[in-house]
Amino acid sequence: MLPDDSLYRLKTCRNGTFLYNPNDRYIGRSLDLFGEFSQGEANLFAEILKPGDVALDIGANIGCHTVVMAKAVAPGGFVIGFEPQRLVHQLLCSNVALNGLINVVCRQNAVGREAGKITVPVLDPSKMANFGGLDLRRDWPGEPVDVLVVDNVALPQCRLIKIDVEGMETEVIEGARQTIERLRPILYVENDRQDNAEALVRLIHAMDYRLYWHCPPLFNPDNFDCNQENPFGNIVSKNLFCVPKEAKTEIKGAREIVVV
Repeated sequence: MLPDDSLYRLKTCRNGTFLYNPNDRYIGRSLDLFGEFSQGEANLFAEILKPGDVALDIGANIGCHTVVMAKAVAPGGFVIGFEPQRLVHQLLCSNVALNGLINVVCRQNAVGREAGKITVPVLDPSKMANFGGLDLRRDWPGEPVDVLVVDNVALPQCRLIKIDVEGMETEVIEGARQTIERLRPILYVENDRQDNAEALVRLIHAMDYRLYWHCPPLFNPDNFDCNQENPFGNIVSKNLFCVPKEAKTEIKGAREIVVV
């Protein structure tokens, strides 16, 4: 039980128990109202991943999908979750512990093209904000955080790389070229920024991947709390589901992106 003056709330949800910030405009509010967040993505990850697999959750936020991934790859597999915001990363670690997951490594790092440093602001958790929508390409005042490169992680295997980094997706992939060429993981990449959407598609396509749109709505009418209030309207998450061309994976009902 949390103290009455706590900023955070604790709740048993569809995919586990989560500590969250109710002032988070999307993730926290979804957990508060529905007992789940972007369940269409969670269902996809649970279907893709099998025991023994390895997955990267780059831009893990508080771990709603990290927890799903970790449960899916157990026993024998593991997940590395990367989240650069210090306060959000603390919630990620809390949620991994609350769900008894010993196969997750939580890293307070940004991920990019080159190793280095980046400045990450500390958003006030007592004020309403989209904590997951922080664009680190901007010149923010804040705290220095190390930038890691996927290729330097030296993964033995990898089934899935999920990338949700608010406009830095291209940089992450360019820093993971060797890993992608060597291990040929499925890539699940947010692509909702007009300024680099086409370049991102072309970059992944050039790596011999087939790309499909996966756009689950934020509101699921069949949500865990059976709540029919919909504050999100028709908002969807715009993501690329990317499969190596050599894989015999059939994507039923998904619209393939044709690159010319």
